[in-house]
Amino acid sequence: MPPFTNRVTHLQAEGAYAVLARAQALEAQGRRIVHLEIGQPDFPTPEHVRLAGIQAIVDGKTKYTPPAGIQKLRELIADYAGSQRGLNPSTGSGRGVDPAQVVVGPGSKPGLFFPTLALVAPGDEVLYPNPGFPTYEAMIRVAGGTPVPVPLREEKDFSFDLDVFDSKISDRTKLIVLNSPANPTGGVIPLDDLKHIAEKAQVHNCWVLSDEIYTRLVYDGVAAHSIAELDGMLDRTVIVDGFSKTYSMTGWRLDYMIAPPALAERLELLLTHATGCTAAFTQVAGMEALTGPQDFVEQMVTEYQRRRDRMLDLVNAIPGVHAQKPQGAFYVFPNVKSYGLSSKEVAARLIDEAGVAILAGTDFGSGGEGYIRLVYAVSMEVIEEGLEKIAGWFRSL
Repeated sequence: MPPFTNRVTHLQAEGAYAVLARAQALEAQGRRIVHLEIGQPDFPTPEHVRLAGIQAIVDGKTKYTPPAGIQKLRELIADYAGSQRGLNPSTGSGRGVDPAQVVVGPGSKPGLFFPTLALVAPGDEVLYPNPGFPTYEAMIRVAGGTPVPVPLREEKDFSFDLDVFDSKISDRTKLIVLNSPANPTGGVIPLDDLKHIAEKAQVHNCWVLSDEIYTRLVYDGVAAHSIAELDGMLDRTVIVDGFSKTYSMTGWRLDYMIAPPALAERLELLLTHATGCTAAFTQVAGMEALTGPQDFVEQMVTEYQRRRDRMLDLVNAIPGVHAQKPQGAFYVFPNVKSYGLSSKEVAARLIDEAGVAILAGTDFGSGGEGYIRLVYAVSMEVIEEGLEKIAGWFRSL
């Protein structure tokens, strides 16, 4: 058989899917498995959004759409996303987001991959968070770039180690990847840190790809600022956001990118040749999500905060385990270093011996060694059952 290219030989399975497969295999044997591994809202898509999508199908909205998305949806996103971030004149000092800057895509992963393909040439360096979403390193390597991980520090509430960041950024840096609120840590990058990163990005003339998919899932009055809010950054930033987490629409596959107009044109062409377009009825559902009642989001965030607090109390009651209070997303990232086991061993033994599926911190890069990721986008009953089993397992060591 002829060899594959380097674009695919480095690719690995995402940890969550591998653990889910293991959990399902154990369940097929009759084992009871508590699932704390999959980062997916357990709330149903709001009814009015579901009905809008169904009605769109009934109405025959099942044909091709413009590759960049239905114009009305792009207009709604420009107003919604820009206002939320203080980029529109009515809500901040910005000049506004134009619908021409919005490109709609089928899920957030194309929204991460396509800007990287458009901006990164072989040999270009890309700074990205470690631990971080595993797609970041994958997309950098597929584009031929050189991944340059920057550690997130627990003592900084999992924001960048700016000293390391400063030592790694250079004129070879083409792109900086940010994720705030973050997977897997739940950390939110403080505004002062964003200002520091923005200054360096301008000095070294590099782009920023800001993954803001969890931007509305924040707690305790914390604000998740976008680096695009800062002076001069809207012209060098690609914002990636979508409907999956905010509106519990993971399976609908609907995201968007906001980019400078010339780059948005290139992203539209990549979509044209890679996916054609995003499903019309999905886009109609997205319009309903943006224009319909928002109380669902507020209620979901309130419930997530309640679950977070309970999970955090239970985690921090385990001797030798501690976790920072996550400011956003729906993950707790406990430190288990005191037990002297690798993250992979902890995760493997928890599912096999305690019947709890979680992810190893190293599923998100080497910076996750000594940590595990737990998801609180599950019911309170599941959280309590899972943590009781986890606590019992650690006590048995």
